[in-house]
Order: sequence, then C-alpha cells, then structure tokens
Amino acid sequence: MFRAITRHGHKLKSLRTLPRSVSRPAYRAFCSTEEIERDEMEYDVVIVGAGPAGLSAAIKLRQLSEDRDEELSICVLEKGAQVGAHILSGNCFNPHALNELIPDWRNDETCPLETKVSEDRFSILFENKSINVPEMFLPKSIRNHGNYVCGLGEIVEWLGEKAEEEGIDILPGFAGSEIFYNEDGSVGGVITNDFGVAKDGTQKDTFMPGMIVKAKQTILAEGCRGSLSQQLIEKFNLDGNVVNKQQYGIGIKEVWEVDNSEFKPGLVKHTVNWPLGPNVYSGTFMYHVKPNKIHVGMVVGLDYKDPYLNPYEEFQRFKTHKNISKYFKNGECVAYGARALNEGGYHSLPKLTFKGGMLTGCSAGFLNVAEIKGTHHAMKSGMVAAETIWSKLEKDEDISGKELTEYETSMQDSWAVHDLKKWRNFKLGFKKNLWFGLIHGFLLNFTQGREPWTLKIGNKKDHEYTEPKSKFKPRKYPKKDNKLTFDLLTNLERSGTDHDHDQPSHLKIKEGMEDWAQKSYDIYGAPEDRFCPAKVYEHIKDEETGEMKLQINAQNCVHCKTCDIKPPNNYIRWTTPEGAGGPKYPGI
Repeated sequence: MFRAITRHGHKLKSLRTLPRSVSRPAYRAFCSTEEIERDEMEYDVVIVGAGPAGLSAAIKLRQLSEDRDEELSICVLEKGAQVGAHILSGNCFNPHALNELIPDWRNDETCPLETKVSEDRFSILFENKSINVPEMFLPKSIRNHGNYVCGLGEIVEWLGEKAEEEGIDILPGFAGSEIFYNEDGSVGGVITNDFGVAKDGTQKDTFMPGMIVKAKQTILAEGCRGSLSQQLIEKFNLDGNVVNKQQYGIGIKEVWEVDNSEFKPGLVKHTVNWPLGPNVYSGTFMYHVKPNKIHVGMVVGLDYKDPYLNPYEEFQRFKTHKNISKYFKNGECVAYGARALNEGGYHSLPKLTFKGGMLTGCSAGFLNVAEIKGTHHAMKSGMVAAETIWSKLEKDEDISGKELTEYETSMQDSWAVHDLKKWRNFKLGFKKNLWFGLIHGFLLNFTQGREPWTLKIGNKKDHEYTEPKSKFKPRKYPKKDNKLTFDLLTNLERSGTDHDHDQPSHLKIKEGMEDWAQKSYDIYGAPEDRFCPAKVYEHIKDEETGEMKLQINAQNCVHCKTCDIKPPNNYIRWTTPEGAGGPKYPGI
C-alpha cells in the first residue's frame, strides 16, 4: 500500500495529532478550523470504490492517456481491506463491457471467467411442487447464452491487478467519509475516515486524522446506496426529476462446495413464488461454477408490507424445498453475505453529473432488474465517465470543479441505457402481484421498450410501504439443522466480517429521530430486527426500566446498507466505519 501512495510523489508527511483527551465532537470542531493540518494528496481524478465501475473507469483513463507526455494521476479509494473484499453479487456475468475494455481477456490465463452458461432453467415453486417454464415463454432479458457464472469478487480482484499494472494508485482500507468542497461549492475530492478514534470519542495511540484527497474530477463508484453518493444526491437534488424514486431489494447469498450428480457446470436456475408467495416481490438464483461450487441466493424487494417478514429466514426456508435441497447433498456452505441492490431501473436514474464529478455504476442505479444483472452496465458507465474526462483533458481544458454534462448525454446514447429503456416498466409490473408481473414481462418481449405506457409510483420510498404490526401475525420459522439451514450468527462467521470494537458506531440514528427506535417497536414490531442480515439490530429489555430499547451491534455489519433504506420513517443512516472494517468476502 505504501508503494501505491508514493508512486506519484504523494508521500504522506508526518501528522500533527491532538491530545488524546480531546473528544470526537471537539476534534471535529477543531478540524473545521485552520489550526489542524490534514494531509493532502492531489490527483487529476479520484475514484471512490474499487468495484467494476471504479476500476473500469481507472483502466480506461489510463488506456486513453497512455501516449500523454505527463502521466495522468489517478487514485482509487477502497474501504475494504483489499480489492474485492466488499464485493457481492450473483453473479451471472455479461462480458459486453469487458469485451470493450480488455478485448483479449479470453487469452489471459489469469482471468477467472471460466464457467460459461450451459443451461437456463426457470421454475415457479409451490410448497410441494414446481413448474418449469419453457424458454420460449421467458423474457429475453433472462436468457443467458454467452454469459458466464462466477464470483464477482474474483473478477474485481483481477481488474484491480490490471489497474495496478497500469500504474494506478489503489488505496485499500481508505474509506471516503466526507466530500471535500472547493470554495465555490463544487466538489474537489473526498476526505477519508479518521483512524484510531475510540468508542467514547477519544483518540487511541493509533490515531491518525483522515486525509484530503483532492482531484479535478471525482468519480463516485461506491455501489448501491453509497454514503457519499447519497450525500450529493440530496445536496444537489439529483433525483428531483425522476419518474420514480429509487427502489431497492436485499440480496442474501451463500456459496456451497458440493459433490453430487445434480451439479452441472454452467447451470443457471431461477425460481419465483415460494416461499414468499405472489404478493411479495422476490426470486432466487442458483449458479453452478467450476469446479464444484453452487452460488445460491434470494432477492426480496424492500417494498414489502409485513414488518414480521424476515428475508434471511425465508432464504433458509427456500433451501428446504424438495426440488432445491437435492442440489446441496454432500455439500458444505463455505461463504455467506448480503447486499442491498437497486431495482428502480431507467425511471429512477438520478442526474448523473454535478460540479466536480459524476455518479457511476450502482451509485447511480444502473442495475437492470429484468436481466438480473448490472455489472456490465456498471463497467460501461465507468468507461464512459473516463472517456468524458479524457475528451476534455486531451484538449487541455480545465476540468477542475466543472460539471461535465457530456457524460450524461453519452450514457443516454450508450447500449447500457438503451438496455434499461427496453425494460423500464418491468419491475413495476410486479406491484400488482407475481402473476400480473410475469404476464406483463412476457409482453415486454414484443414491445422492447416501445410500449406507450409508463408505470409509476412517484415519490413513494420503500420504507413507506411497511404497515403497522396490528395488521399482521408474527411469523414462526423452523429450527435450523446446521446442515442445510443455519442460524444467522453461524452464517455470519462465514462472511469474514470484522470491525475494531473500540470505535464509534457507524450506524447513526438521525438527529431529531431518537424516539423512532421506540416507535418502530411499538407500532411496527421492530422490522429492523428482522430485515438486517447480520443481527446488527436488537430490541432488548432494559433491566432498569423494563422497557424495550434498541441495541446496535455495529461490529456485525456486513455493509449491506438495508438499514439506510427500510426502517420506519427511515430513521437510521449508514456511514462509513474505520477503513478496512466489514466483510472479507472470499470471491463471493
């Protein structure tokens, strides 16, 4: 990491720290004055997030500028302990964007794309049976001929290696916690998290203030519900003119190593209906990856109404279906994780540019729900961002703090957005129920985006769909057998999640909403205790008062961001913890 920091002469100078007795609020106030020095690093471009979008942007920029006399300086900040540590996806990979970025990738023996899709299966599950849907009746969007199944983390690690080979500075373990603004209000870079602040706000021996990473342009590639992206979307009202506010789902996933005759390399299987039924938007995936791994998971739309619904428990129940459990015979679960994902599609895309930077990948919402894919769109958005920046730099134009609106225009003309337009009405077809959504999706095969209607929900957000607990009955879930099904904390160990326990909680109750932890319990039955896939939130009885109080186990957090989306009245805000904390997904 030190090599990366010093490559362009950005060696960090020694830091002047405050007395250890200074509390975090006082420290923050002190930092806002000119009396304390934060280290500064200056780049042409800073990219927040070493995922598919961010790394594609970095690589493309280097490719475009390779003939430039003075090397373009590019920095990629990554909050995970290493590149790929926080990456989680299905993943059925469409190589369209990769073909453009690295045309000869098939000849690279180090590329982890090895398992080509061999068969598509789509089933409607019922409690005791299933119906296989013939391919001719499936939407074209979920036919996977020419795609690959893989662990996306492995692809991202490989892209990270390619970026480093190109001389790009990658700083793992550095979380972007704040936006750095220029004097004119434009974005001028980011400020990284402080290290070594204790839970009580005092400084530890390891204390080091965050640094200011300045740049002419800042590319946000944080993934779904990125914390800096959300700050800028709110500050600049980037989603003020969208047809529908962004919608989200939670994806929960396991990786199994198996040894049975049901394993078929390249098999892609999707199911709908059971166990959640036709009135909750949900579905499952199962991808068979060489040599012996099954990637299996469930996605549940976060617009569900029942506060007693538990997505993790429903996923465990799914595996017990007689037509599903057979795949895991003689198998062992080796990895677990969870992540929120965008589901709004084309009608929920915010304005992509602001003064000093742009949104890419799932920070903007480029996932195509109809395709159940977004990686290739994320990569394309990063590449287009790079092309936009280079189109100015090669003419020696000043881009510092400027809004490069050409990026938005180029994305609208790209195949990525054209794909989203084709299926712009797909997700909302399921608002009525599963059966209407399936029929509507089949019709979209023929309209291919030319349908004259637009399905709308307007400004309604996912947390607003949750209804009071009085309308529902608590759900009872079966006991786990620790062979096929697992309790949540057992599975959490498989995520590699780790945070320094002695640091301030990165999960905040919003100012002025302190009473909503109690209201959530009293009115809604505390849905955050159930939608969290890591047992971060628990309402427990206060020994002194006898009342229920919210306990936040921040050290369990897998950074899925669901708690930033679904709590009643949206009273919780997810912020970045100390860099390098969180999950360490093994190519999941």
